[in-house]
Amino acid sequence: MEIVMDSYIALFVIICIGFIIGNINIKGVSLDISAIIFVALIFGHFGVTMPPIIGKIGLILFIYTIGIQAGPGFFDSFRKNGRNLALLATIVIVSAALLAYASHFVFGLDIPIIVGLLTGALTSTPGLAAALESTSSPLVSIGYGVAYPFGVIGVIFFVKLYPRLIRANIKKAEEEYEASANSGFPEIKRRHFIVENDKVLNKTIGELHIRTMTQAVISRVMHGELAITPNPRTKLQKGDLVRAVGTEDALSQVGLLLGSVTDRDIPLQEGYEVQSILVTNKEVVGKPMSVLNLWGNYQATVTRIRRSGIDITPSPSLPLQMGDKVMVACSLDNMKQVIRIFGNDDKKLSDTDFFPLAAGIVLGILLGELSISMGGSFTFSLGLTGGVLTMAMILSRIGRTGPIIWTMSSAANQLLRQLGLMFFLTSVGTSAGATLVETYTTYGSKLFLVGAILTLLPMIFAALFAALTKSMNLLTLLGTLTGAMTSTPGLAAVDSMSDSNASAIAYATVYPIAMVLLVICVQILGAL
Repeated sequence: MEIVMDSYIALFVIICIGFIIGNINIKGVSLDISAIIFVALIFGHFGVTMPPIIGKIGLILFIYTIGIQAGPGFFDSFRKNGRNLALLATIVIVSAALLAYASHFVFGLDIPIIVGLLTGALTSTPGLAAALESTSSPLVSIGYGVAYPFGVIGVIFFVKLYPRLIRANIKKAEEEYEASANSGFPEIKRRHFIVENDKVLNKTIGELHIRTMTQAVISRVMHGELAITPNPRTKLQKGDLVRAVGTEDALSQVGLLLGSVTDRDIPLQEGYEVQSILVTNKEVVGKPMSVLNLWGNYQATVTRIRRSGIDITPSPSLPLQMGDKVMVACSLDNMKQVIRIFGNDDKKLSDTDFFPLAAGIVLGILLGELSISMGGSFTFSLGLTGGVLTMAMILSRIGRTGPIIWTMSSAANQLLRQLGLMFFLTSVGTSAGATLVETYTTYGSKLFLVGAILTLLPMIFAALFAALTKSMNLLTLLGTLTGAMTSTPGLAAVDSMSDSNASAIAYATVYPIAMVLLVICVQILGAL
């Protein structure tokens, strides 16, 4: 039986059915958006096909938006956890290669088909290309085709079921990750002090270098009954009340410098206000606070900056990012000018500039096509996925190049990511479904068994190692496993389980490592 249906109609029919099935919840387990690939497998079996361009566009959009989102956190994650994540990726790839080689003796399979099974089980197109180049055998493609469907499905099932098997709490894992990520940004507090230290009397805030010495910001000073917003030339007198904003450590330093803590509050000076302003003006994005010279021009003080849910103590060298919220204290008259400088336009933040998106993707595709020759028989390239992912992470880290803002709002990122993912899963599913039954009929269950072993056992080994060492957050582990398996659908399954960026950052961290290791292992196996 063959279903006759136009590709563009089939695309959206599969997506609709996939969402209906994905929303079915059985004992707390649901497939979410991953259900699309299973619906696509069935449609593919009955003859429905997708133009390859749909899958390519979907993959590019999904991977690029993942890279843009994960980029800023990737570099911090690599510095903190790079060694552990790389070790898990190595366990996955090396154990898979060893299992593949062992199957040569256990099942009597030829090396070319083993190499194909390995690349299919790990759903690696760059690995397949390297295998074809090193063996020049059509058996590679057969092995890849046999193992690929379960390579896609197996990773999805594993990451979906693993938290249930170990009775893990996803919400708790999110909270633990956020607490760990925020540990480098202690809570910003405010506190009032009485000036009592004789050594600071009649000295200006600038002379005392309070911001440099304590890392805190003095936001108000009250002398007698007069409350003012201070500047570097403000002199401190005995008995003055001072409001400071900063971390607990910074406020402790202020206390040592000035005097004791008090419960008294300082009212706002008449004609002054404190307002949270949204950074949406492209002209100030990427520029350090000192360049704006807010006090010199407008007698305005920035007391804190809120970025990605974290409060940061402002410093002169801190560059601003699109979407930052700055807390500003100044006069009512000057506040209008300060707002104009920062932008404070919600609409601009929600708008999507498609030029940086298109330009970044073009640069990523070009990067992926670059080949590095390492001797006469080994050539390596990042490929489409690796090139787009790497470029997106680099651009999001840069943030801005001249007038071009490479980052995008979270709403735009989420929309494009979901759209790309739906297209990609539909294309992958229909393609794999077209040959699933035929391949099984031709080659029997032996190759499917080996492919399933190569997909599942390496993930089990890595998960056991992580459990024994107790060194990794659950979401980070799941993202690491999908990155090590180079499984974009697997990442999509984890992504649908949580609102945290933990899995995407881990995936982006280990994906390039896993890709290089797999190509090397394929080259070694092909030479045997």
